[in-house]
Amino acid sequence: MNKLSDFITPPNHINFLSKKLFGDCGEIINGSIAYLEPNGGGPTELHTHEHDHLFIVVKGEAKVLFDNNIHIIAENDFFIVEGFKPHSVWNNISETTIMIGISLK
Repeated sequence: MNKLSDFITPPNHINFLSKKLFGDCGEIINGSIAYLEPNGGGPTELHTHEHDHLFIVVKGEAKVLFDNNIHIIAENDFFIVEGFKPHSVWNNISETTIMIGISLK
């Protein structure tokens, strides 16, 4: 879980906390926001495709299943899934999780 100490106030900002989530990740294809209800996610079977996914959890916690692994994305954190790896993403808590999904070339 992220701590408030992970965030900084940039120079010349007031009452403003930020945390860099990612740097140059390549070319963006598209982006969306998702509301994952408890036990929600998908697809129900692992899938692959040509593009990568950058998942950013804004609220809650998500679980990414991929290559027989599980990665938990905490609130205010991110994870990149390579598209050629079989994967799916699920809510990992009993409340709604809000997540940004960005597809990358």
